[in-house]
Amino acid sequence: MLHSLFRTKPVDQIVDEGGQGELKRSMSLLQLTMFSVGATLGTGIFVVLGEAVPLVGPAIVLSFVLAAVTALFSALSYAELAGTIPVSGSSYSYTYATMGELIAWVSGWCLLLEYAVSVSAVAVGWGQYLNDFFQQTFGFTLPAAISNPPGSGGYVNVPAVVVVLLAMLMLLQGASESATVNTIMVLLKIGVLVFFCVLAFTAFKTSNLTPFAPMGWAGIQAAGSKVFFSYIGFDAASTAGEEAKNPKRDLPLAIIGSLVIVTVVYVAVGLAAVGAMHWTEFKQGETEASLSLVLERATNMSWPSAVLSLGAVIAIASVVLSVMYGQTRILFAMSRDGLVPKIFQRVSANRRVPVANTLIVSAFIALLAAAVPLGHLADATSIGTLFAFGLVNIGVMVLRRTRPDLPRSFRTPVYPVTPMLGVLFCAGLIFTLDRVTQEIFLIWMAVGLVVYFLYSRRHSRLGRAAGGAAQPPNPKGTP
Repeated sequence: MLHSLFRTKPVDQIVDEGGQGELKRSMSLLQLTMFSVGATLGTGIFVVLGEAVPLVGPAIVLSFVLAAVTALFSALSYAELAGTIPVSGSSYSYTYATMGELIAWVSGWCLLLEYAVSVSAVAVGWGQYLNDFFQQTFGFTLPAAISNPPGSGGYVNVPAVVVVLLAMLMLLQGASESATVNTIMVLLKIGVLVFFCVLAFTAFKTSNLTPFAPMGWAGIQAAGSKVFFSYIGFDAASTAGEEAKNPKRDLPLAIIGSLVIVTVVYVAVGLAAVGAMHWTEFKQGETEASLSLVLERATNMSWPSAVLSLGAVIAIASVVLSVMYGQTRILFAMSRDGLVPKIFQRVSANRRVPVANTLIVSAFIALLAAAVPLGHLADATSIGTLFAFGLVNIGVMVLRRTRPDLPRSFRTPVYPVTPMLGVLFCAGLIFTLDRVTQEIFLIWMAVGLVVYFLYSRRHSRLGRAAGGAAQPPNPKGTP
């Protein structure tokens, strides 16, 4: 039984199944890159400065760089595995090929938490920013009863349902069409942040940067841990392995390229913000207003804040679209392996998209966003993401050892130091999160193990192919 839990799925078999043409290869390098940027560049930058600047001062720019370097270790591992195993399952498929079925299930279960719950939390925030935009532009807001979830002064969060349904309708049109719309939204929200930088730099004062690091290295580290979670999402391109036109070349470029783009934007916004407004004026209790306050101080006008709110509305819509896309493709890969019901694998003949999969995921996310106070459950998505990142770093080392002969379109530099550092940084960040979040994550994992042993293990196609007998892991990863 122990051997059967850790039986690996041969890399060649995974790649062959991914090349059967069930999904349509239509996504370009630009579209793949924008999917990762879209999933990463969300509301984080609009709120994170108010949380992080008081911890570090003007050295927030170094905190963003530190967080980017931390994310880079895992991004390099993702790039290697995405180029080697270009399928839709992301870290789920990578761990299936390297560490076995049980670990793959754990990774997939973590991704369900990361994608489904996090996008529900993001959708909840869409209504808040939409209200900000309505207030600043038209002078009215939606009633709290229909714009807030229960527990926050409302009955049902209608805007959250609306943004999920809009994303669902777009996804049903096809991967290429969704990618085109996402690319437009990403370029718009980058444009809004460039607009912020331009206005903020008109009020830039070098005196605001002194002292540069009032809290020292400890402050830079503390703020770095805070802003790291604004980088989560760079792995979104890896879920498009079966819809990329040239996956072996484009997936590694999209993953690394998206991280570079997001880092440049974050550093520019951070520098513009602390240069235009002294760091002591950033208040942790006013996180959502931090960038708006900078613009008001810089221009003495209110209309730029309305533009910024519009940027936040676009940013959230883009995140919802990108993350929902990733969720459906991961479930598609898990269904192909028999670990979740077959309905998630069914693809429409015309548009080559998993229609039932998309409808079920959208309904689940809309229900969560509309009626469930997410609270600490949303925070637990950070642990789920970091856990999956750690498994990918380990997967690179395992696959280098078991299948050194595999053609790799990208190789992680400074191996094995890079993936080792990726594992250490992920573990370190997990232990910096609060205890309640850690406990919720453990409960989530316990539920996942129950589901695996009651359903997934019994329906595993790899298990049925082995005749139900316990099979030892194949060290060479061949059929």
